[in-house]
Amino acid sequence: MPCTTLLVGRHASADGSPLVARTEDSSNGTFDPKRVVVVQPQDQPRTYTSVIGRRTIELPEEPLRYTAIPNALPDEGIWACAGINAANVAMSATETITSNPRVLGADPLVERVPAAGEPGTPGHRPEQPGGFGEEDFVTLVLPYIRSAREGVERLGALLAEHGTYEMNGIAFSDAEDIWWLETVGGHHWIARRVPEDHYVTMPNQLGIDSFDLDDAEGPGRDHLASPDLREFLREHHLDLTLRDAADENAAVFNPRDAFGSHSEHDHVYNTPRAWFMQRTLNPHSEDWDSGRPGASPDSDDLPWSRPPERRLTIEDVKDVLSSHYQGTVFDPYSPHGTEAERRAFRPIGINRHNALAILQIRSDYPESSRALQWVSFASNPFNTLIPMFTNVEEAPVYLATTTETVSTDSFYWASRMIAALADAHYAETIPLIERYQLETLALGHAAVHAADAAAAGGGSAEDVPAQLAAANTRIAERIREATDALLGSVLFTASNRMTNRFSLSD
Repeated sequence: MPCTTLLVGRHASADGSPLVARTEDSSNGTFDPKRVVVVQPQDQPRTYTSVIGRRTIELPEEPLRYTAIPNALPDEGIWACAGINAANVAMSATETITSNPRVLGADPLVERVPAAGEPGTPGHRPEQPGGFGEEDFVTLVLPYIRSAREGVERLGALLAEHGTYEMNGIAFSDAEDIWWLETVGGHHWIARRVPEDHYVTMPNQLGIDSFDLDDAEGPGRDHLASPDLREFLREHHLDLTLRDAADENAAVFNPRDAFGSHSEHDHVYNTPRAWFMQRTLNPHSEDWDSGRPGASPDSDDLPWSRPPERRLTIEDVKDVLSSHYQGTVFDPYSPHGTEAERRAFRPIGINRHNALAILQIRSDYPESSRALQWVSFASNPFNTLIPMFTNVEEAPVYLATTTETVSTDSFYWASRMIAALADAHYAETIPLIERYQLETLALGHAAVHAADAAAAGGGSAEDVPAQLAAANTRIAERIREATDALLGSVLFTASNRMTNRFSLSD
């Protein structure tokens, strides 16, 4: 999926929580309606067969309860997107990333090969299942892990055994750490722990820019990888780092050069997004308009992670993942710049967002109420977030009831209608959108504060899930009221701007 990820280490966030955020975006010309669910242990499959790869696997007993944001129409599988389990471990999957022919030749992707011919005939070839991919990963991993590191280890084992048919980046988080895993070919992988005082920007491109094999093969404090990665690099001549002969066996290398890409496609689709995210979060750290290598939209050397200039909030994350190059000639809504400049780069806040999930594990709150999943649907420049406590038995109706039928009873469809109407009348409707976003985000924070106070006010731990579920419903309904009102206002504005309007009336 063409997505964008932003990871914020706990010492870089406003409240000390690690933040994992990713937009799930459809491919061009498609839209995938989404809903939020809580998957109970009894509803988790024990035998799983993927729809795309047609691979079957037996899953462990005793899965944990977890949240997910699956496709409302499961014709291509679950696509669970992002969630938090009962052990307060978060997972977001996946960020589709790039590779190069050397890697894909050394460790080919595991793609499904359909059956050919009739059984029993000389030309018959049985179906060869493909590996697992974005459709599957959350379902196969999140219910069975109790830390972010365990998530890396379980997914790494699945990749080694079954393979994958695509290159992907996957994030795991607990109350302390964020780990980022990138697949390398069909079976290999690398993972790095996000520095606690840094944030990470990830467009659809292999991102890790430095890796320590000694740490990965030893204590694994900040690096983990396939056990044979060093041999894989050496056998296929993948490490492109220039070294003296004496440093031939040096452990640190650049995975972008070894496993990634530096194509012209990257320079219009991927690197401009990383450039704008870092420009927004570190406005004074570089001369972002100088065209200097390492600070330009087409730079292959933008850092994977860097410390922000100040601590980052939920709103900062939402704003960055809604952005469309505001303040530059590349903004498609700006009157400045040429038409070519306004269409030069792929925006972060694009029309084909399915969902945005911001996963927040708050270490300074009790385990029974520390996890929050902030959710928005459809095109991010025009939508808002709804916070949802995850230690609950079911999701609010407004988030959960998306179907193929367009309806204002669904947060997904209401958000999608607002975006489609507002886009054509951006200048006239954006003040309405911004007031709505301010109001609803304030409502969300106030609801979280109230629920935290109620959960701390007494009662047993067994009472907390019901309290949190009630809080989730209250805030979802408050935001539903505001969303319905915004839809009415945007519809009125768009109706008055129709092409067939005429100034004289009866």
